[in-house]
Amino acid sequence: MTASQDVTLDQVWQVLETVPDPEIPVVSIRELGILRDVRRAADDTLEIVITPTYSGCPAMYQIAEDIGAALTGAGFKKHRIETVLAPAWTTDWMTDAAREKLKQYGIAPPLGNCGSNEHAPQERPLRFMPRVVDKPACPRCGSLHTERLAQFGSTACKALYRCMDCREPFDYFKPY
Repeated sequence: MTASQDVTLDQVWQVLETVPDPEIPVVSIRELGILRDVRRAADDTLEIVITPTYSGCPAMYQIAEDIGAALTGAGFKKHRIETVLAPAWTTDWMTDAAREKLKQYGIAPPLGNCGSNEHAPQERPLRFMPRVVDKPACPRCGSLHTERLAQFGSTACKALYRCMDCREPFDYFKPY
Protein backbone atom coordinates (compact mmCIF):
# COMPACT_ATOMS: atom_id res chain seq x y z
CA MET A 1 0.00 0.00 0.00
CA THR A 2 1.35 3.42 -0.87
CA ALA A 3 1.49 6.42 1.46
CA SER A 4 -1.33 8.10 -0.52
CA GLN A 5 -3.56 5.06 0.03
CA ASP A 6 -2.82 5.20 3.77
CA VAL A 7 -3.90 8.85 3.79
CA THR A 8 -7.08 7.94 1.91
CA LEU A 9 -7.95 5.22 4.42
CA ASP A 10 -7.31 7.64 7.29
CA GLN A 11 -9.63 10.14 5.59
CA VAL A 12 -12.32 7.49 5.19
CA TRP A 13 -12.08 6.62 8.90
CA GLN A 14 -12.50 10.33 9.71
CA VAL A 15 -15.57 10.60 7.46
CA LEU A 16 -17.13 7.51 9.01
CA GLU A 17 -16.48 8.84 12.52
CA THR A 18 -19.24 11.36 11.76
CA VAL A 19 -21.87 8.71 10.89
CA PRO A 20 -24.25 8.49 13.86
CA ASP A 21 -26.06 5.39 14.97
CA PRO A 22 -29.65 5.85 13.68
CA GLU A 23 -31.20 4.69 16.95
CA ILE A 24 -28.82 6.57 19.27
CA PRO A 25 -27.69 9.62 17.28
CA VAL A 26 -25.32 10.96 19.96
CA VAL A 27 -22.82 8.15 19.28
CA SER A 28 -21.12 7.26 16.03
CA ILE A 29 -21.06 3.80 14.51
CA ARG A 30 -17.33 3.78 15.18
CA GLU A 31 -17.79 4.61 18.88
CA LEU A 32 -20.34 1.79 19.22
CA GLY A 33 -17.95 -0.67 17.60
CA ILE A 34 -20.25 -1.34 14.65
CA LEU A 35 -17.61 -0.04 12.21
CA ARG A 36 -15.03 -2.83 12.22
CA ASP A 37 -12.64 -2.10 9.34
CA VAL A 38 -11.87 0.08 6.35
CA ARG A 39 -9.67 -1.45 3.68
CA ARG A 40 -8.89 -1.34 0.00
CA ALA A 41 -9.81 -4.34 -2.17
CA ALA A 42 -7.67 -5.67 -5.01
CA ASP A 43 -9.87 -3.78 -7.52
CA ASP A 44 -9.14 -0.50 -5.61
CA THR A 45 -12.66 -0.35 -4.17
CA LEU A 46 -12.98 0.82 -0.57
CA GLU A 47 -14.46 -1.90 1.61
CA ILE A 48 -16.27 -0.88 4.76
CA VAL A 49 -16.81 -3.71 7.25
CA ILE A 50 -19.65 -3.42 9.76
CA THR A 51 -21.05 -5.77 12.41
CA PRO A 52 -24.60 -5.43 13.77
CA THR A 53 -25.16 -5.08 17.49
CA TYR A 54 -27.28 -8.22 17.18
CA SER A 55 -28.17 -10.38 14.19
CA GLY A 56 -31.31 -9.13 12.53
CA CYS A 57 -30.82 -5.54 13.72
CA PRO A 58 -33.16 -3.50 11.50
CA ALA A 59 -30.92 -0.42 11.73
CA MET A 60 -28.20 -2.06 9.61
CA TYR A 61 -29.91 -1.05 6.37
CA GLN A 62 -30.04 2.56 7.51
CA ILE A 63 -26.42 2.40 8.69
CA ALA A 64 -25.32 1.11 5.28
CA GLU A 65 -27.24 3.92 3.55
CA ASP A 66 -25.74 6.52 5.89
CA ILE A 67 -22.22 5.18 5.27
CA GLY A 68 -22.79 5.33 1.52
CA ALA A 69 -24.13 8.88 1.70
CA ALA A 70 -21.21 10.04 3.88
CA LEU A 71 -18.61 8.47 1.58
CA THR A 72 -20.23 9.76 -1.60
CA GLY A 73 -20.60 13.22 -0.07
CA ALA A 74 -16.88 13.20 0.77
CA GLY A 75 -15.97 12.21 -2.79
CA PHE A 76 -15.37 8.47 -2.21
CA LYS A 77 -17.64 7.06 -4.89
CA LYS A 78 -16.14 3.58 -5.33
CA HIS A 79 -17.01 1.63 -2.20
CA ARG A 80 -18.92 -1.38 -0.94
CA ILE A 81 -20.18 -2.31 2.48
CA GLU A 82 -19.68 -5.77 3.93
CA THR A 83 -21.68 -6.93 6.93
CA VAL A 84 -19.96 -9.61 9.00
CA LEU A 85 -21.57 -11.55 11.83
CA ALA A 86 -18.46 -13.24 13.24
CA PRO A 87 -17.03 -12.49 15.59
CA ALA A 88 -20.32 -11.36 17.07
CA TRP A 89 -20.53 -7.76 18.26
CA THR A 90 -20.06 -7.19 21.96
CA THR A 91 -20.54 -4.17 24.19
CA ASP A 92 -16.82 -4.52 24.96
CA TRP A 93 -16.23 -2.86 21.56
CA MET A 94 -17.91 0.36 22.71
CA THR A 95 -15.51 3.18 23.46
CA ASP A 96 -15.42 4.91 26.83
CA ALA A 97 -16.61 8.05 25.02
CA ALA A 98 -19.67 6.14 23.75
CA ARG A 99 -20.50 4.94 27.25
CA GLU A 100 -20.31 8.48 28.59
CA LYS A 101 -22.41 9.83 25.70
CA LEU A 102 -25.06 7.16 26.35
CA LYS A 103 -25.24 8.23 29.97
CA GLN A 104 -25.54 11.93 29.02
CA TYR A 105 -28.29 10.98 26.54
CA GLY A 106 -30.28 9.21 29.28
CA ILE A 107 -29.34 5.60 28.52
CA ALA A 108 -27.51 3.67 31.21
CA PRO A 109 -24.36 2.20 29.61
CA PRO A 110 -23.64 -1.53 29.97
CA LEU A 111 -22.07 -2.53 33.27
CA GLY A 112 -18.69 -4.26 33.26
CA ASN A 113 -17.50 -6.12 30.23
CA CYS A 114 -18.15 -9.46 28.65
CA GLY A 115 -14.48 -10.45 28.65
CA SER A 116 -14.38 -10.73 24.89
CA ASN A 117 -11.28 -10.41 22.79
CA GLU A 118 -12.02 -8.94 19.38
CA HIS A 119 -9.19 -10.86 17.73
CA ALA A 120 -9.61 -14.34 19.18
CA PRO A 121 -12.95 -16.10 19.52
CA GLN A 122 -13.25 -17.78 22.90
CA GLU A 123 -15.12 -20.80 24.10
CA ARG A 124 -17.79 -19.81 26.55
CA PRO A 125 -19.92 -22.05 28.74
CA LEU A 126 -23.52 -22.39 27.66
CA ARG A 127 -25.80 -20.92 30.33
CA PHE A 128 -29.39 -21.93 30.81
CA MET A 129 -29.97 -19.59 33.74
CA PRO A 130 -29.87 -15.83 33.33
CA ARG A 131 -26.78 -14.37 34.92
CA VAL A 132 -27.26 -12.02 37.82
CA VAL A 133 -26.48 -8.50 36.72
CA ASP A 134 -25.98 -5.54 39.01
CA LYS A 135 -28.70 -2.94 38.71
CA PRO A 136 -27.65 -0.03 36.52
CA ALA A 137 -27.38 3.44 37.99
CA CYS A 138 -29.96 5.96 36.89
CA PRO A 139 -28.34 8.09 34.16
CA ARG A 140 -30.26 11.15 35.42
CA CYS A 141 -29.67 11.17 39.19
CA GLY A 142 -27.07 8.43 39.65
CA SER A 143 -29.17 6.40 42.09
CA LEU A 144 -28.62 2.63 42.26
CA HIS A 145 -32.18 2.21 43.53
CA THR A 146 -33.56 1.07 40.16
CA GLU A 147 -35.88 -1.65 38.96
CA ARG A 148 -36.31 -3.40 35.63
CA LEU A 149 -39.72 -2.87 34.08
CA ALA A 150 -39.20 -4.87 30.89
CA GLN A 151 -36.48 -7.07 29.40
CA PHE A 152 -36.76 -5.11 26.16
CA GLY A 153 -36.81 -1.34 25.90
CA SER A 154 -37.00 0.90 22.87
CA THR A 155 -34.88 -1.63 20.97
CA ALA A 156 -34.01 -5.29 21.60
CA CYS A 157 -30.48 -4.39 22.76
CA LYS A 158 -31.85 -2.31 25.63
CA ALA A 159 -33.96 -3.08 28.72
CA LEU A 160 -36.43 -0.67 30.30
CA TYR A 161 -35.70 0.43 33.88
CA ARG A 162 -37.13 2.96 36.31
CA CYS A 163 -35.35 4.90 39.02
CA MET A 164 -37.13 4.51 42.34
CA ASP A 165 -35.71 7.82 43.62
CA CYS A 166 -36.36 10.30 40.80
CA ARG A 167 -39.11 8.03 39.31
CA GLU A 168 -37.81 8.52 35.77
CA PRO A 169 -37.82 5.61 33.30
CA PHE A 170 -34.65 4.94 31.31
CA ASP A 171 -33.16 2.48 28.86
CA TYR A 172 -30.24 0.28 29.90
CA PHE A 173 -27.91 -0.90 27.12
CA LYS A 174 -27.63 -4.61 27.92
CA PRO A 175 -24.11 -6.10 27.96
CA TYR A 176 -23.45 -8.72 25.28
